Amino acid sequence: MLTCAILDDYQGVGPTMADWSGLTDRITLRDLRTTFATQDALVDAIGDCEIVVMMRERTPFPAELFARLPKLRLLLTSGLRNLSIDLAAAKAHGVTVCGTASHPEPPVELTWALILGLARHLVPEVQALRTGGPWQSSVGSDLAGRRLGLLGLGKTGARVARIGQAFGMEVSAWSQNLTAERAAAEGVALAPSLEALLEASDIVSIHLVLGARTRGLVDDAALRRMRPEAFLINTSRAAIVDEAALLAALTENRIAGAGLDVYETEPLPPNSPWRTLPNVLATPHLGYVTERNYRTYFPEIVEDISAFLDGVPIRVLG
Repeated sequence: MLTCAILDDYQGVGPTMADWSGLTDRITLRDLRTTFATQDALVDAIGDCEIVVMMRERTPFPAELFARLPKLRLLLTSGLRNLSIDLAAAKAHGVTVCGTASHPEPPVELTWALILGLARHLVPEVQALRTGGPWQSSVGSDLAGRRLGLLGLGKTGARVARIGQAFGMEVSAWSQNLTAERAAAEGVALAPSLEALLEASDIVSIHLVLGARTRGLVDDAALRRMRPEAFLINTSRAAIVDEAALLAALTENRIAGAGLDVYETEPLPPNSPWRTLPNVLATPHLGYVTERNYRTYFPEIVEDISAFLDGVPIRVLG
């Protein structure tokens, strides 16, 4: 009997979001809901496991971790891309890595929840209503006629653009690889540069893949080009934005606010300023956390495990 651990199952839904009954005579399932502060603690928890299930990029798997898990044979991740896994190290240690399908719509929907929540000051207004505070204490920002600037126009960015257009917004986009033809196909204006997009946009929303060219892309200089009344939205990857520079911009009120779903350290420490800044609408990395995604991830994880145990692994990464 092999042991399979599910990591970072915050809601404790892994065992119930799929039918594991076909594997009960082949694996013992261990559902781990808490995070591990150190790699030593993680190794203590899963060192005896032949199979480990990752939830997206919540727990990184660098080369040194594979070296400390000699029993590991199969690593599974939700989604078909996980930059926190060292695939070369996995291969060198004889570990097969498999993924699952994922749906692009949930992060799009959360992006708009953040935009609308900031524009209409929903958090302070709801809190005031619940606590007997002032009735209507703020004036909302209109979306119609404003400019939405998108960093990235891939699967997610294009969907965000269409919703912006439905609200009557002018939409522009920029990325290193974006062409005028691709932008035109989505009815979006191609910004001539990152700087031009930041200067012209009322809302800037990030939808880029994290890589060498995008890490730290939105730095202090970039943030200083944004309008004082502009909002920054990041449901992509925290490292695309210089967190210290963003914290300074928000603390000094150089931009109107930020909607954030991703952070350099997750879960956020209890004393993190992202929990308390009044001009930040922060969510705990909920972008992909929906029932439809989970009911795709876990059944396909069960399929991946079964196929691997049968000697014909599927959805292999790397």
